[in-house]
Formats: sequence, C-alpha cells, structure tokens
Amino acid sequence: MKNAQIEQLLKNTIKSKKIVNGYIFSGNGNTSAYDYAKEFAKMILCLEDEENCNSCKSCLMFADNNHSDYFEINKDITESIKIDEIRNMQDKILEKPIISNKKVYIINNAEKMTVEAQNCLLKTLEEPPEFITIILVSNNENTILATIKSRCTKVAFTEEIQKEITEENRERFEILEKVFGNVEKYLSIDLLNKLDVLYKDKDNIFENLEYINTILIKKAKTDTRYLEYIDYVEETKSKLKSNSNYDMCIDNLILKIWE
Repeated sequence: MKNAQIEQLLKNTIKSKKIVNGYIFSGNGNTSAYDYAKEFAKMILCLEDEENCNSCKSCLMFADNNHSDYFEINKDITESIKIDEIRNMQDKILEKPIISNKKVYIINNAEKMTVEAQNCLLKTLEEPPEFITIILVSNNENTILATIKSRCTKVAFTEEIQKEITEENRERFEILEKVFGNVEKYLSIDLLNKLDVLYKDKDNIFENLEYINTILIKKAKTDTRYLEYIDYVEETKSKLKSNSNYDMCIDNLILKIWE
C-alpha cells in the first residue's frame, strides 16, 4: 500500500466523517507512520470542514504544540510503556474536548506497552467516549494484543519500492484489478471462479494481497464500503502469518467481501 494512497485515504476519512475510535498505524521501521499519525490528528481536530485549513484556532495551537485536546505518549524505543501512563491518559480521556469537537491520543512505539498497560487500554477501547480517537503507532504490531487490534482500524505503511512487473505478473494483477475493482458486480460463485489465481499462487500471496489493498484504496475514494474490505484483507494476512489453513483463509476473505 503506497503511502501517498494512504494519505488520500485519510483525507477521505475526514471528508466522509467516518472517523473511528481506534487506529493502528503500522510501519516497518523505514517509514514515518508517526508523522502521518500526527497529520491525521491535526485533520481530525481542525475546526473547519476541510482536510487542513492551517488557520483555525485548532490548527494554530496544534502547530505550536499547545493543543488542549491532543495528547501523546511518546517514549524512547528502549523504554516500556507502563500501566500507570495508560491510567493517567484514561483520567484525561473522560474530560470533554475544549477547543475541538474531538480529542486525539497518539501512543508512539505502542509495541513497548506492557501486557498490563495493554489490558488497561483495552477497557477504554471497549467503551470509548464518542469524541475520542486513539492512534497506536507501531513498527512491530505482533506484540500488540489481538483484542486491541480487533478494536482498531489498521493503516499499514510500507517502504515504496518499484518492482519490475513481468508479463506473468501483469496478467495476474489485471485479474485482481478487474475483480476487486468491481466486487459489487459479482455473485459469490463468480468470485470463487475468477480468483482461482489466489488459491494457486501461494508463493506470492502476500504480494497479491498487498496489490488488492492498493485497488481497494482507490475504490474507497468514491465508495466507503471498500474501507471495510481493506480490513478483511489485513485480517487474512494476519491469519496466514499465523499458519492458518490457506484455502480456508482465502474462502473466508472472498465470502466476507461478497456478503
């Protein structure tokens, strides 16, 4: 998923006013997921009905690092984030926003949270105030509890590397683009028949799923239903990485999207 496309996706989220309470911005150590998280926070807090006006009271205070509705836990990567720090955050979470309509909390290097801290955070994610958005930024989300990840929308940043596409790859990508760019046109049996390439091409499944998400992000610009499909793809990737049954994972992905 290219970062420029993610940036557009975040802008579209602001425009559609479909901001959720929890996000995981997942990087790979080579991208600035934290910088994107801060920019997204600024957009959420902006008082004008646009991506970033840079002139309202909220944007000006954010630029001065003096926004009463924005908070960070941002410790050095070598330090743990302990339960007391999450509890201190929770004490402030219940207070209504002062400047903006929402409050945003960023937890950077979220993988450094202790298990106790994560379980404490989970309580907030289970019943968050409607005006709260919490963004976890992590370069190693494998250490984050599954119960937390299930309550957050994942935004995955990747290093943008240009790959030479062979004729065989081009044909495979064309099939994926035709199907996932027009999901609403297919019945479930049609999807299964068209996507035989996913079942046969196990060696390149993660490359294929990444390309599918690129297609879905483009579609999400005009149809917000595709935002949910992106989550299904990310869920499939996680299951495959944990050695779940391959064919069942692909079956589940296709059926979820078709429903």
